[in-house]
Amino acid sequence: MRLVYSEELADLATSMARMCSLGTDNMELATHALLQVDLVTAEKVLESASEMSRLATENEERGFALLALQAPVARDLRQVVTSIQLVQDLVRMGTLACHVAKIVRRRHPEPVLPEPVNGYFAEMGRVAVSLGRSATEVLLNRDAEQAATLAQQDDAVDDLRRHLFTLLTVREWKYGVASAVDVTLLARYYERFADHAVEVAQRVIFLATGEYANLGEDDPDHSSTPNEELVRRFTETDRSFQERRANGPASGEEPSGS
Repeated sequence: MRLVYSEELADLATSMARMCSLGTDNMELATHALLQVDLVTAEKVLESASEMSRLATENEERGFALLALQAPVARDLRQVVTSIQLVQDLVRMGTLACHVAKIVRRRHPEPVLPEPVNGYFAEMGRVAVSLGRSATEVLLNRDAEQAATLAQQDDAVDDLRRHLFTLLTVREWKYGVASAVDVTLLARYYERFADHAVEVAQRVIFLATGEYANLGEDDPDHSSTPNEELVRRFTETDRSFQERRANGPASGEEPSGS
């Protein structure tokens, strides 16, 4: 019975990392679509929304079932409660990537961005994706020290958004109101994506330490599945998902833009 319980906790941890990786992959694709005016890639991001929704429902159900049937305590209880709380942060990361893709689709075949701001969004996209990758890593390794560094990386996105706002308010802006609105919204989407990645890291600190700050090391003597095993499980499920994604949506499946 204890072995089954440990397997269920490990599967939950792996699936949470899968959600984070999927949201990050989608933001990377959405950024490519934005910069390259690539409608096909934008549609691919929107089609993946149904997979994110499926994972969110599945993980919430897993978490509540573990609470109801296993009555976890101590660190196991933190893992289950943290996972339930994390679902909405991870869903929002995926939704924000879809928001970027929707703007690309709406403006196509015209580019969304005026040429002078392309570099800003290339960098915002790079930092946001880096934060998402780091958040996925800390979900797997539960390293509180690594998680604490994400907030510092988030500062770069905030700085870029402030610089963009300055550009939009100067008299020399000559690209119209619609373009200014798009740039403002897009900057906000990237900023919020980065904020959610930092929130993931903060919840991992709580999971690892029991505190809402990086105050201590995880307990190495705990009997939960080792981090290396979580990484192995994640790699397997990620490979399976990528294969399904490459083969396209299942027959009868409707693409979702939510």
